[in-house]
Amino acid sequence: MNAPLDYRSAGVSLHAADEAKERIKTLVESTATAGSRGVFGGFGGMFRMPDQARQPLLVASADGVGTKVKVAIEAGRHDTVGHDLVNHCVNDILVQGATPLFFLDYVAFGELVPAVVEAVVRGVAAGCRENGCALLGGETAEMPGVYTPPDYDLAGFIVGWVEESSVIGPGGVQANDVLIGLASAGMHTNGYSLARRIVAERLGLSVHDRFPDSSYSVADVLLRVHRSYLGALRPVLADVHAMAHITGGGIPGNLARALPPHLDAVVETGSWEIPSEFQVLERAGAVERPEMLRTFNMGVGIIIVTSASNAGAIMKSARDAGVEAWVLGSIVPGSGRVLMQ
Repeated sequence: MNAPLDYRSAGVSLHAADEAKERIKTLVESTATAGSRGVFGGFGGMFRMPDQARQPLLVASADGVGTKVKVAIEAGRHDTVGHDLVNHCVNDILVQGATPLFFLDYVAFGELVPAVVEAVVRGVAAGCRENGCALLGGETAEMPGVYTPPDYDLAGFIVGWVEESSVIGPGGVQANDVLIGLASAGMHTNGYSLARRIVAERLGLSVHDRFPDSSYSVADVLLRVHRSYLGALRPVLADVHAMAHITGGGIPGNLARALPPHLDAVVETGSWEIPSEFQVLERAGAVERPEMLRTFNMGVGIIIVTSASNAGAIMKSARDAGVEAWVLGSIVPGSGRVLMQ
């Protein structure tokens, strides 16, 4: 009872924390952009606003990857969730017309494993490089008693900018506008609590088993990286009236956020083929279609509202970036509802 105690005996390894920092130093530095200031390891990150900014608005968002992290842990594949985290946050500010400046991450462990930290941050850095934003800082925490090893959690925080005159939102939506759907790359980062239950309990599969109607493993299908739409849409942002990132709440819950109170969105559900992974989950879980549409993106990662005359240019921009795009529906007079037809 009188033996001396130290931090390690309480479950926290300062040595592991130092090793993790050394492992991620090069990864963080690889994301530096023209606006980056300061050096790795500072108490706060610094960033210079773009020289061309006249009346810039800062746009910030924070998110996580939900229980998708459990799939990563079970599969021992940790780099994809970091990439997911960045792309999800990039899309969240893109719907307001903003492009990213910098990113911060937070990773919390029950027991800090430097190799896992490195893998997670490798994915974060890859996402930052893809989207041209600097990984400006973050926090890695070891919290025994809060998380049970090998569990961990992560969150991301993004700051971007847009000229005040170029903000995108419901105010730009007009009657007779069209809806453009851009394909998702899979489940992205939503619906995993339900998907994991269906896979484990109804299908009886582990992450290493083959996913039904697929040549890929469960891990391959469930860990596909959340797609960023910045590259596909940056060239045509001036033609966009509004956008909805299809995350938790699905098409009905998110498209409604892009509508003014006097207009409805009519979504033609037969305008695209629902990817097989969603059909497998729907059948195996006996999930009703309205519940599927509220829980999953069903193959639609983002919806753009634009004029009919600009639809072709937006779809071409997406296709040039390797993203499938199609006319998903239209805007009609109404009361701010999303009508799934």
